[in-house]
Amino acid sequence: MTATNEKQKPLFTEDNMSAVDAISQAQYIAFAPYIFQASILLRDKGILKAVDDAKMNGITIESVIEQTGLRHYAVRVLLEAGLGIGLVYRKVGKYYLTKTGHFFINHPMSIANTDFMKDVCYDGAQDLEASIITGKPKGLRHLGGWETIYQGLSLLQEPAKTSWFKFDHYYSDNAFPEALPLLFASKPKKIMDIGANTGKFSLACLAYDPQVEIGLVDLQIQLDVAKKNIEAAGYGNRVQYHQANMLDDKTVLPKGYDIIWMSQFLDCFADDEIVAILKKCHEALDANGRVFINETFWDVQRFPASAFSLQMTSLYFTTMANGNSQMYDSEVFIKLIDEAGFTIVNQTNEIGLSHTILEIQKK
Repeated sequence: MTATNEKQKPLFTEDNMSAVDAISQAQYIAFAPYIFQASILLRDKGILKAVDDAKMNGITIESVIEQTGLRHYAVRVLLEAGLGIGLVYRKVGKYYLTKTGHFFINHPMSIANTDFMKDVCYDGAQDLEASIITGKPKGLRHLGGWETIYQGLSLLQEPAKTSWFKFDHYYSDNAFPEALPLLFASKPKKIMDIGANTGKFSLACLAYDPQVEIGLVDLQIQLDVAKKNIEAAGYGNRVQYHQANMLDDKTVLPKGYDIIWMSQFLDCFADDEIVAILKKCHEALDANGRVFINETFWDVQRFPASAFSLQMTSLYFTTMANGNSQMYDSEVFIKLIDEAGFTIVNQTNEIGLSHTILEIQKK
């Protein structure tokens, strides 16, 4: 196996926090619901923007009231909460934006994560215990009556629909430019995109190589969306659509494809389901075929914040998506690949924002 960008020193192997900091962190956890709600209000009511616009001049409560139209009490309690949260600081009666505050309201990742949690996950988080016990996404009831979220993605009400796709595409789209050269290095003629979603990656492939053909595999409700996007782009003559439920034991993947691509797809399934899906891929490929898997593994992240975001996203899968999948530890995932009869040819870490691309072939 060839591996590039070998993972850094293992994360979460030591406890170096002082007792004082640990006490503070414990209180941060205790008040987490109010931390989140206050931060959302500080952002969405324009309070942090007013502080940000003031730059190093700072801003008084009175000036914030003038700009936002909120009551004095509301501005005061929210800004005072913002001090403890770490979004603002205060000097001589004026408020200033902290670095954390700046990134919270301006950084695309922070915006995507915050909106996803607010609009998709927050209400369902109260059903975490029930989801853990039953293995079912009990929090999904707050969004719709589906068994899994994937059956209802195109039917989600706003703002959940926009926030879900913005979150999903923010991470996956950043990986596309680096993924395409890896995928096309062997000059494939036909690529199968399993879990094609809205067809974004298929569109990127079709634009990258004017000769390649793409086969999209997904639930019909997703294929309908993807087909609309692909037809609008004028690529319909190079595309095949294969309706399939990858969890159905009777599902057989079409043969004749050189490469199978799965991006942020297998993390939507439990361990045994991943093995079953990979075995379907194994059956569909010839001896020279390859599978490219694009995933975000929390244990190969450079920064603890990235790993933390992925670990928390696992709880979205628990409560909202399907009740039994997660953002995986790469060591767990690689064992599943081996169990399915594949071996890893290349592992490329640090793709896009936080992705790893695994190139695998039959043993």
